[in-house]
Amino acid sequence: MSREKIEEIIAASKLNELLGKKEAEDKKRNNCIIAILAIIGAVAAVAAIAYAVYRYFTPDYLDDFDDDFDEDDFEEDDFEDEE
Repeated sequence: MSREKIEEIIAASKLNELLGKKEAEDKKRNNCIIAILAIIGAVAAVAAIAYAVYRYFTPDYLDDFDDDFDEDDFEEDDFEDEE
């Protein structure tokens, strides 16, 4: 084997080591990002469930107000005054 081929093999092995280190760093970074997104998703899901439970158990006072208020009687009073 010539000296040039040996140097090429050594250079290629060093390059592979550097690429392997970059891939490991990328995997760590990707795992960190995935963990952060999972936490944000979990918090959003809990907030959505809490809001749904709140809306389910909170009485709707506007419906009660509409039932007590009869618009027909109110409008008839206006017409009687004009005559």
